[in-house]
Amino acid sequence: MTEQQRVRRAQAGRPPSETAASHAAIMDAVYQLLKEQPARKLTMEAVAARAGVGKPTLYKWWPSKAVLIMAMFHERFGAAPEPARALPAEEVLRAAIRQLIKGFNGQFGKVMADLIAEGQGNPTVLRELYDSHISRRRAAAVAEIERGKVAGEFAADVNAGLLIDSIVAPVYLRLLLGQLPIPQELGTELIDQALRAARPARSQSGPQAAHS
Repeated sequence: MTEQQRVRRAQAGRPPSETAASHAAIMDAVYQLLKEQPARKLTMEAVAARAGVGKPTLYKWWPSKAVLIMAMFHERFGAAPEPARALPAEEVLRAAIRQLIKGFNGQFGKVMADLIAEGQGNPTVLRELYDSHISRRRAAAVAEIERGKVAGEFAADVNAGLLIDSIVAPVYLRLLLGQLPIPQELGTELIDQALRAARPARSQSGPQAAHS
């Protein structure tokens, strides 16, 4: 490369690296293949062929199909947002359940249901799905409830894990059975109902309880 060419490249901005281009092609391949077929039929071979890369490239970055799929969703649809610490914990939880329901009503929900179904016969898929996605969001929600307990939003003896499970489980149930809708109103009602028993005793007849 001549000095003049180097100057032109510098002025145009640094071109994407080969690795970055391969990564984008892989993410595009996963996204397009999932629009064409269920997640259970997706294979690493098909992704590699669609992206124009070798299978070793995939396995170098993602150890399994489930991890690769979740990586695509985190990148294309956004990871769980960082909680806004200026907001009450309850508001953070409400925003999180709204985001979950919005995702479940789109392609994210379709693929999540596919992976959970596949995981019944392949425990590795279910474990990787839990470790790479579900457990992180559950831990973040539990942390918010613990923060709310310290702030006096929730009773000190509330079991944070059970509270989160009672809110989220019905949403997952509707997703997996596919027989009932998952409207945003459902999330509001689930949180309202769960928090009636989670508020400190002094709040049961106060403004918050009345608002719920």
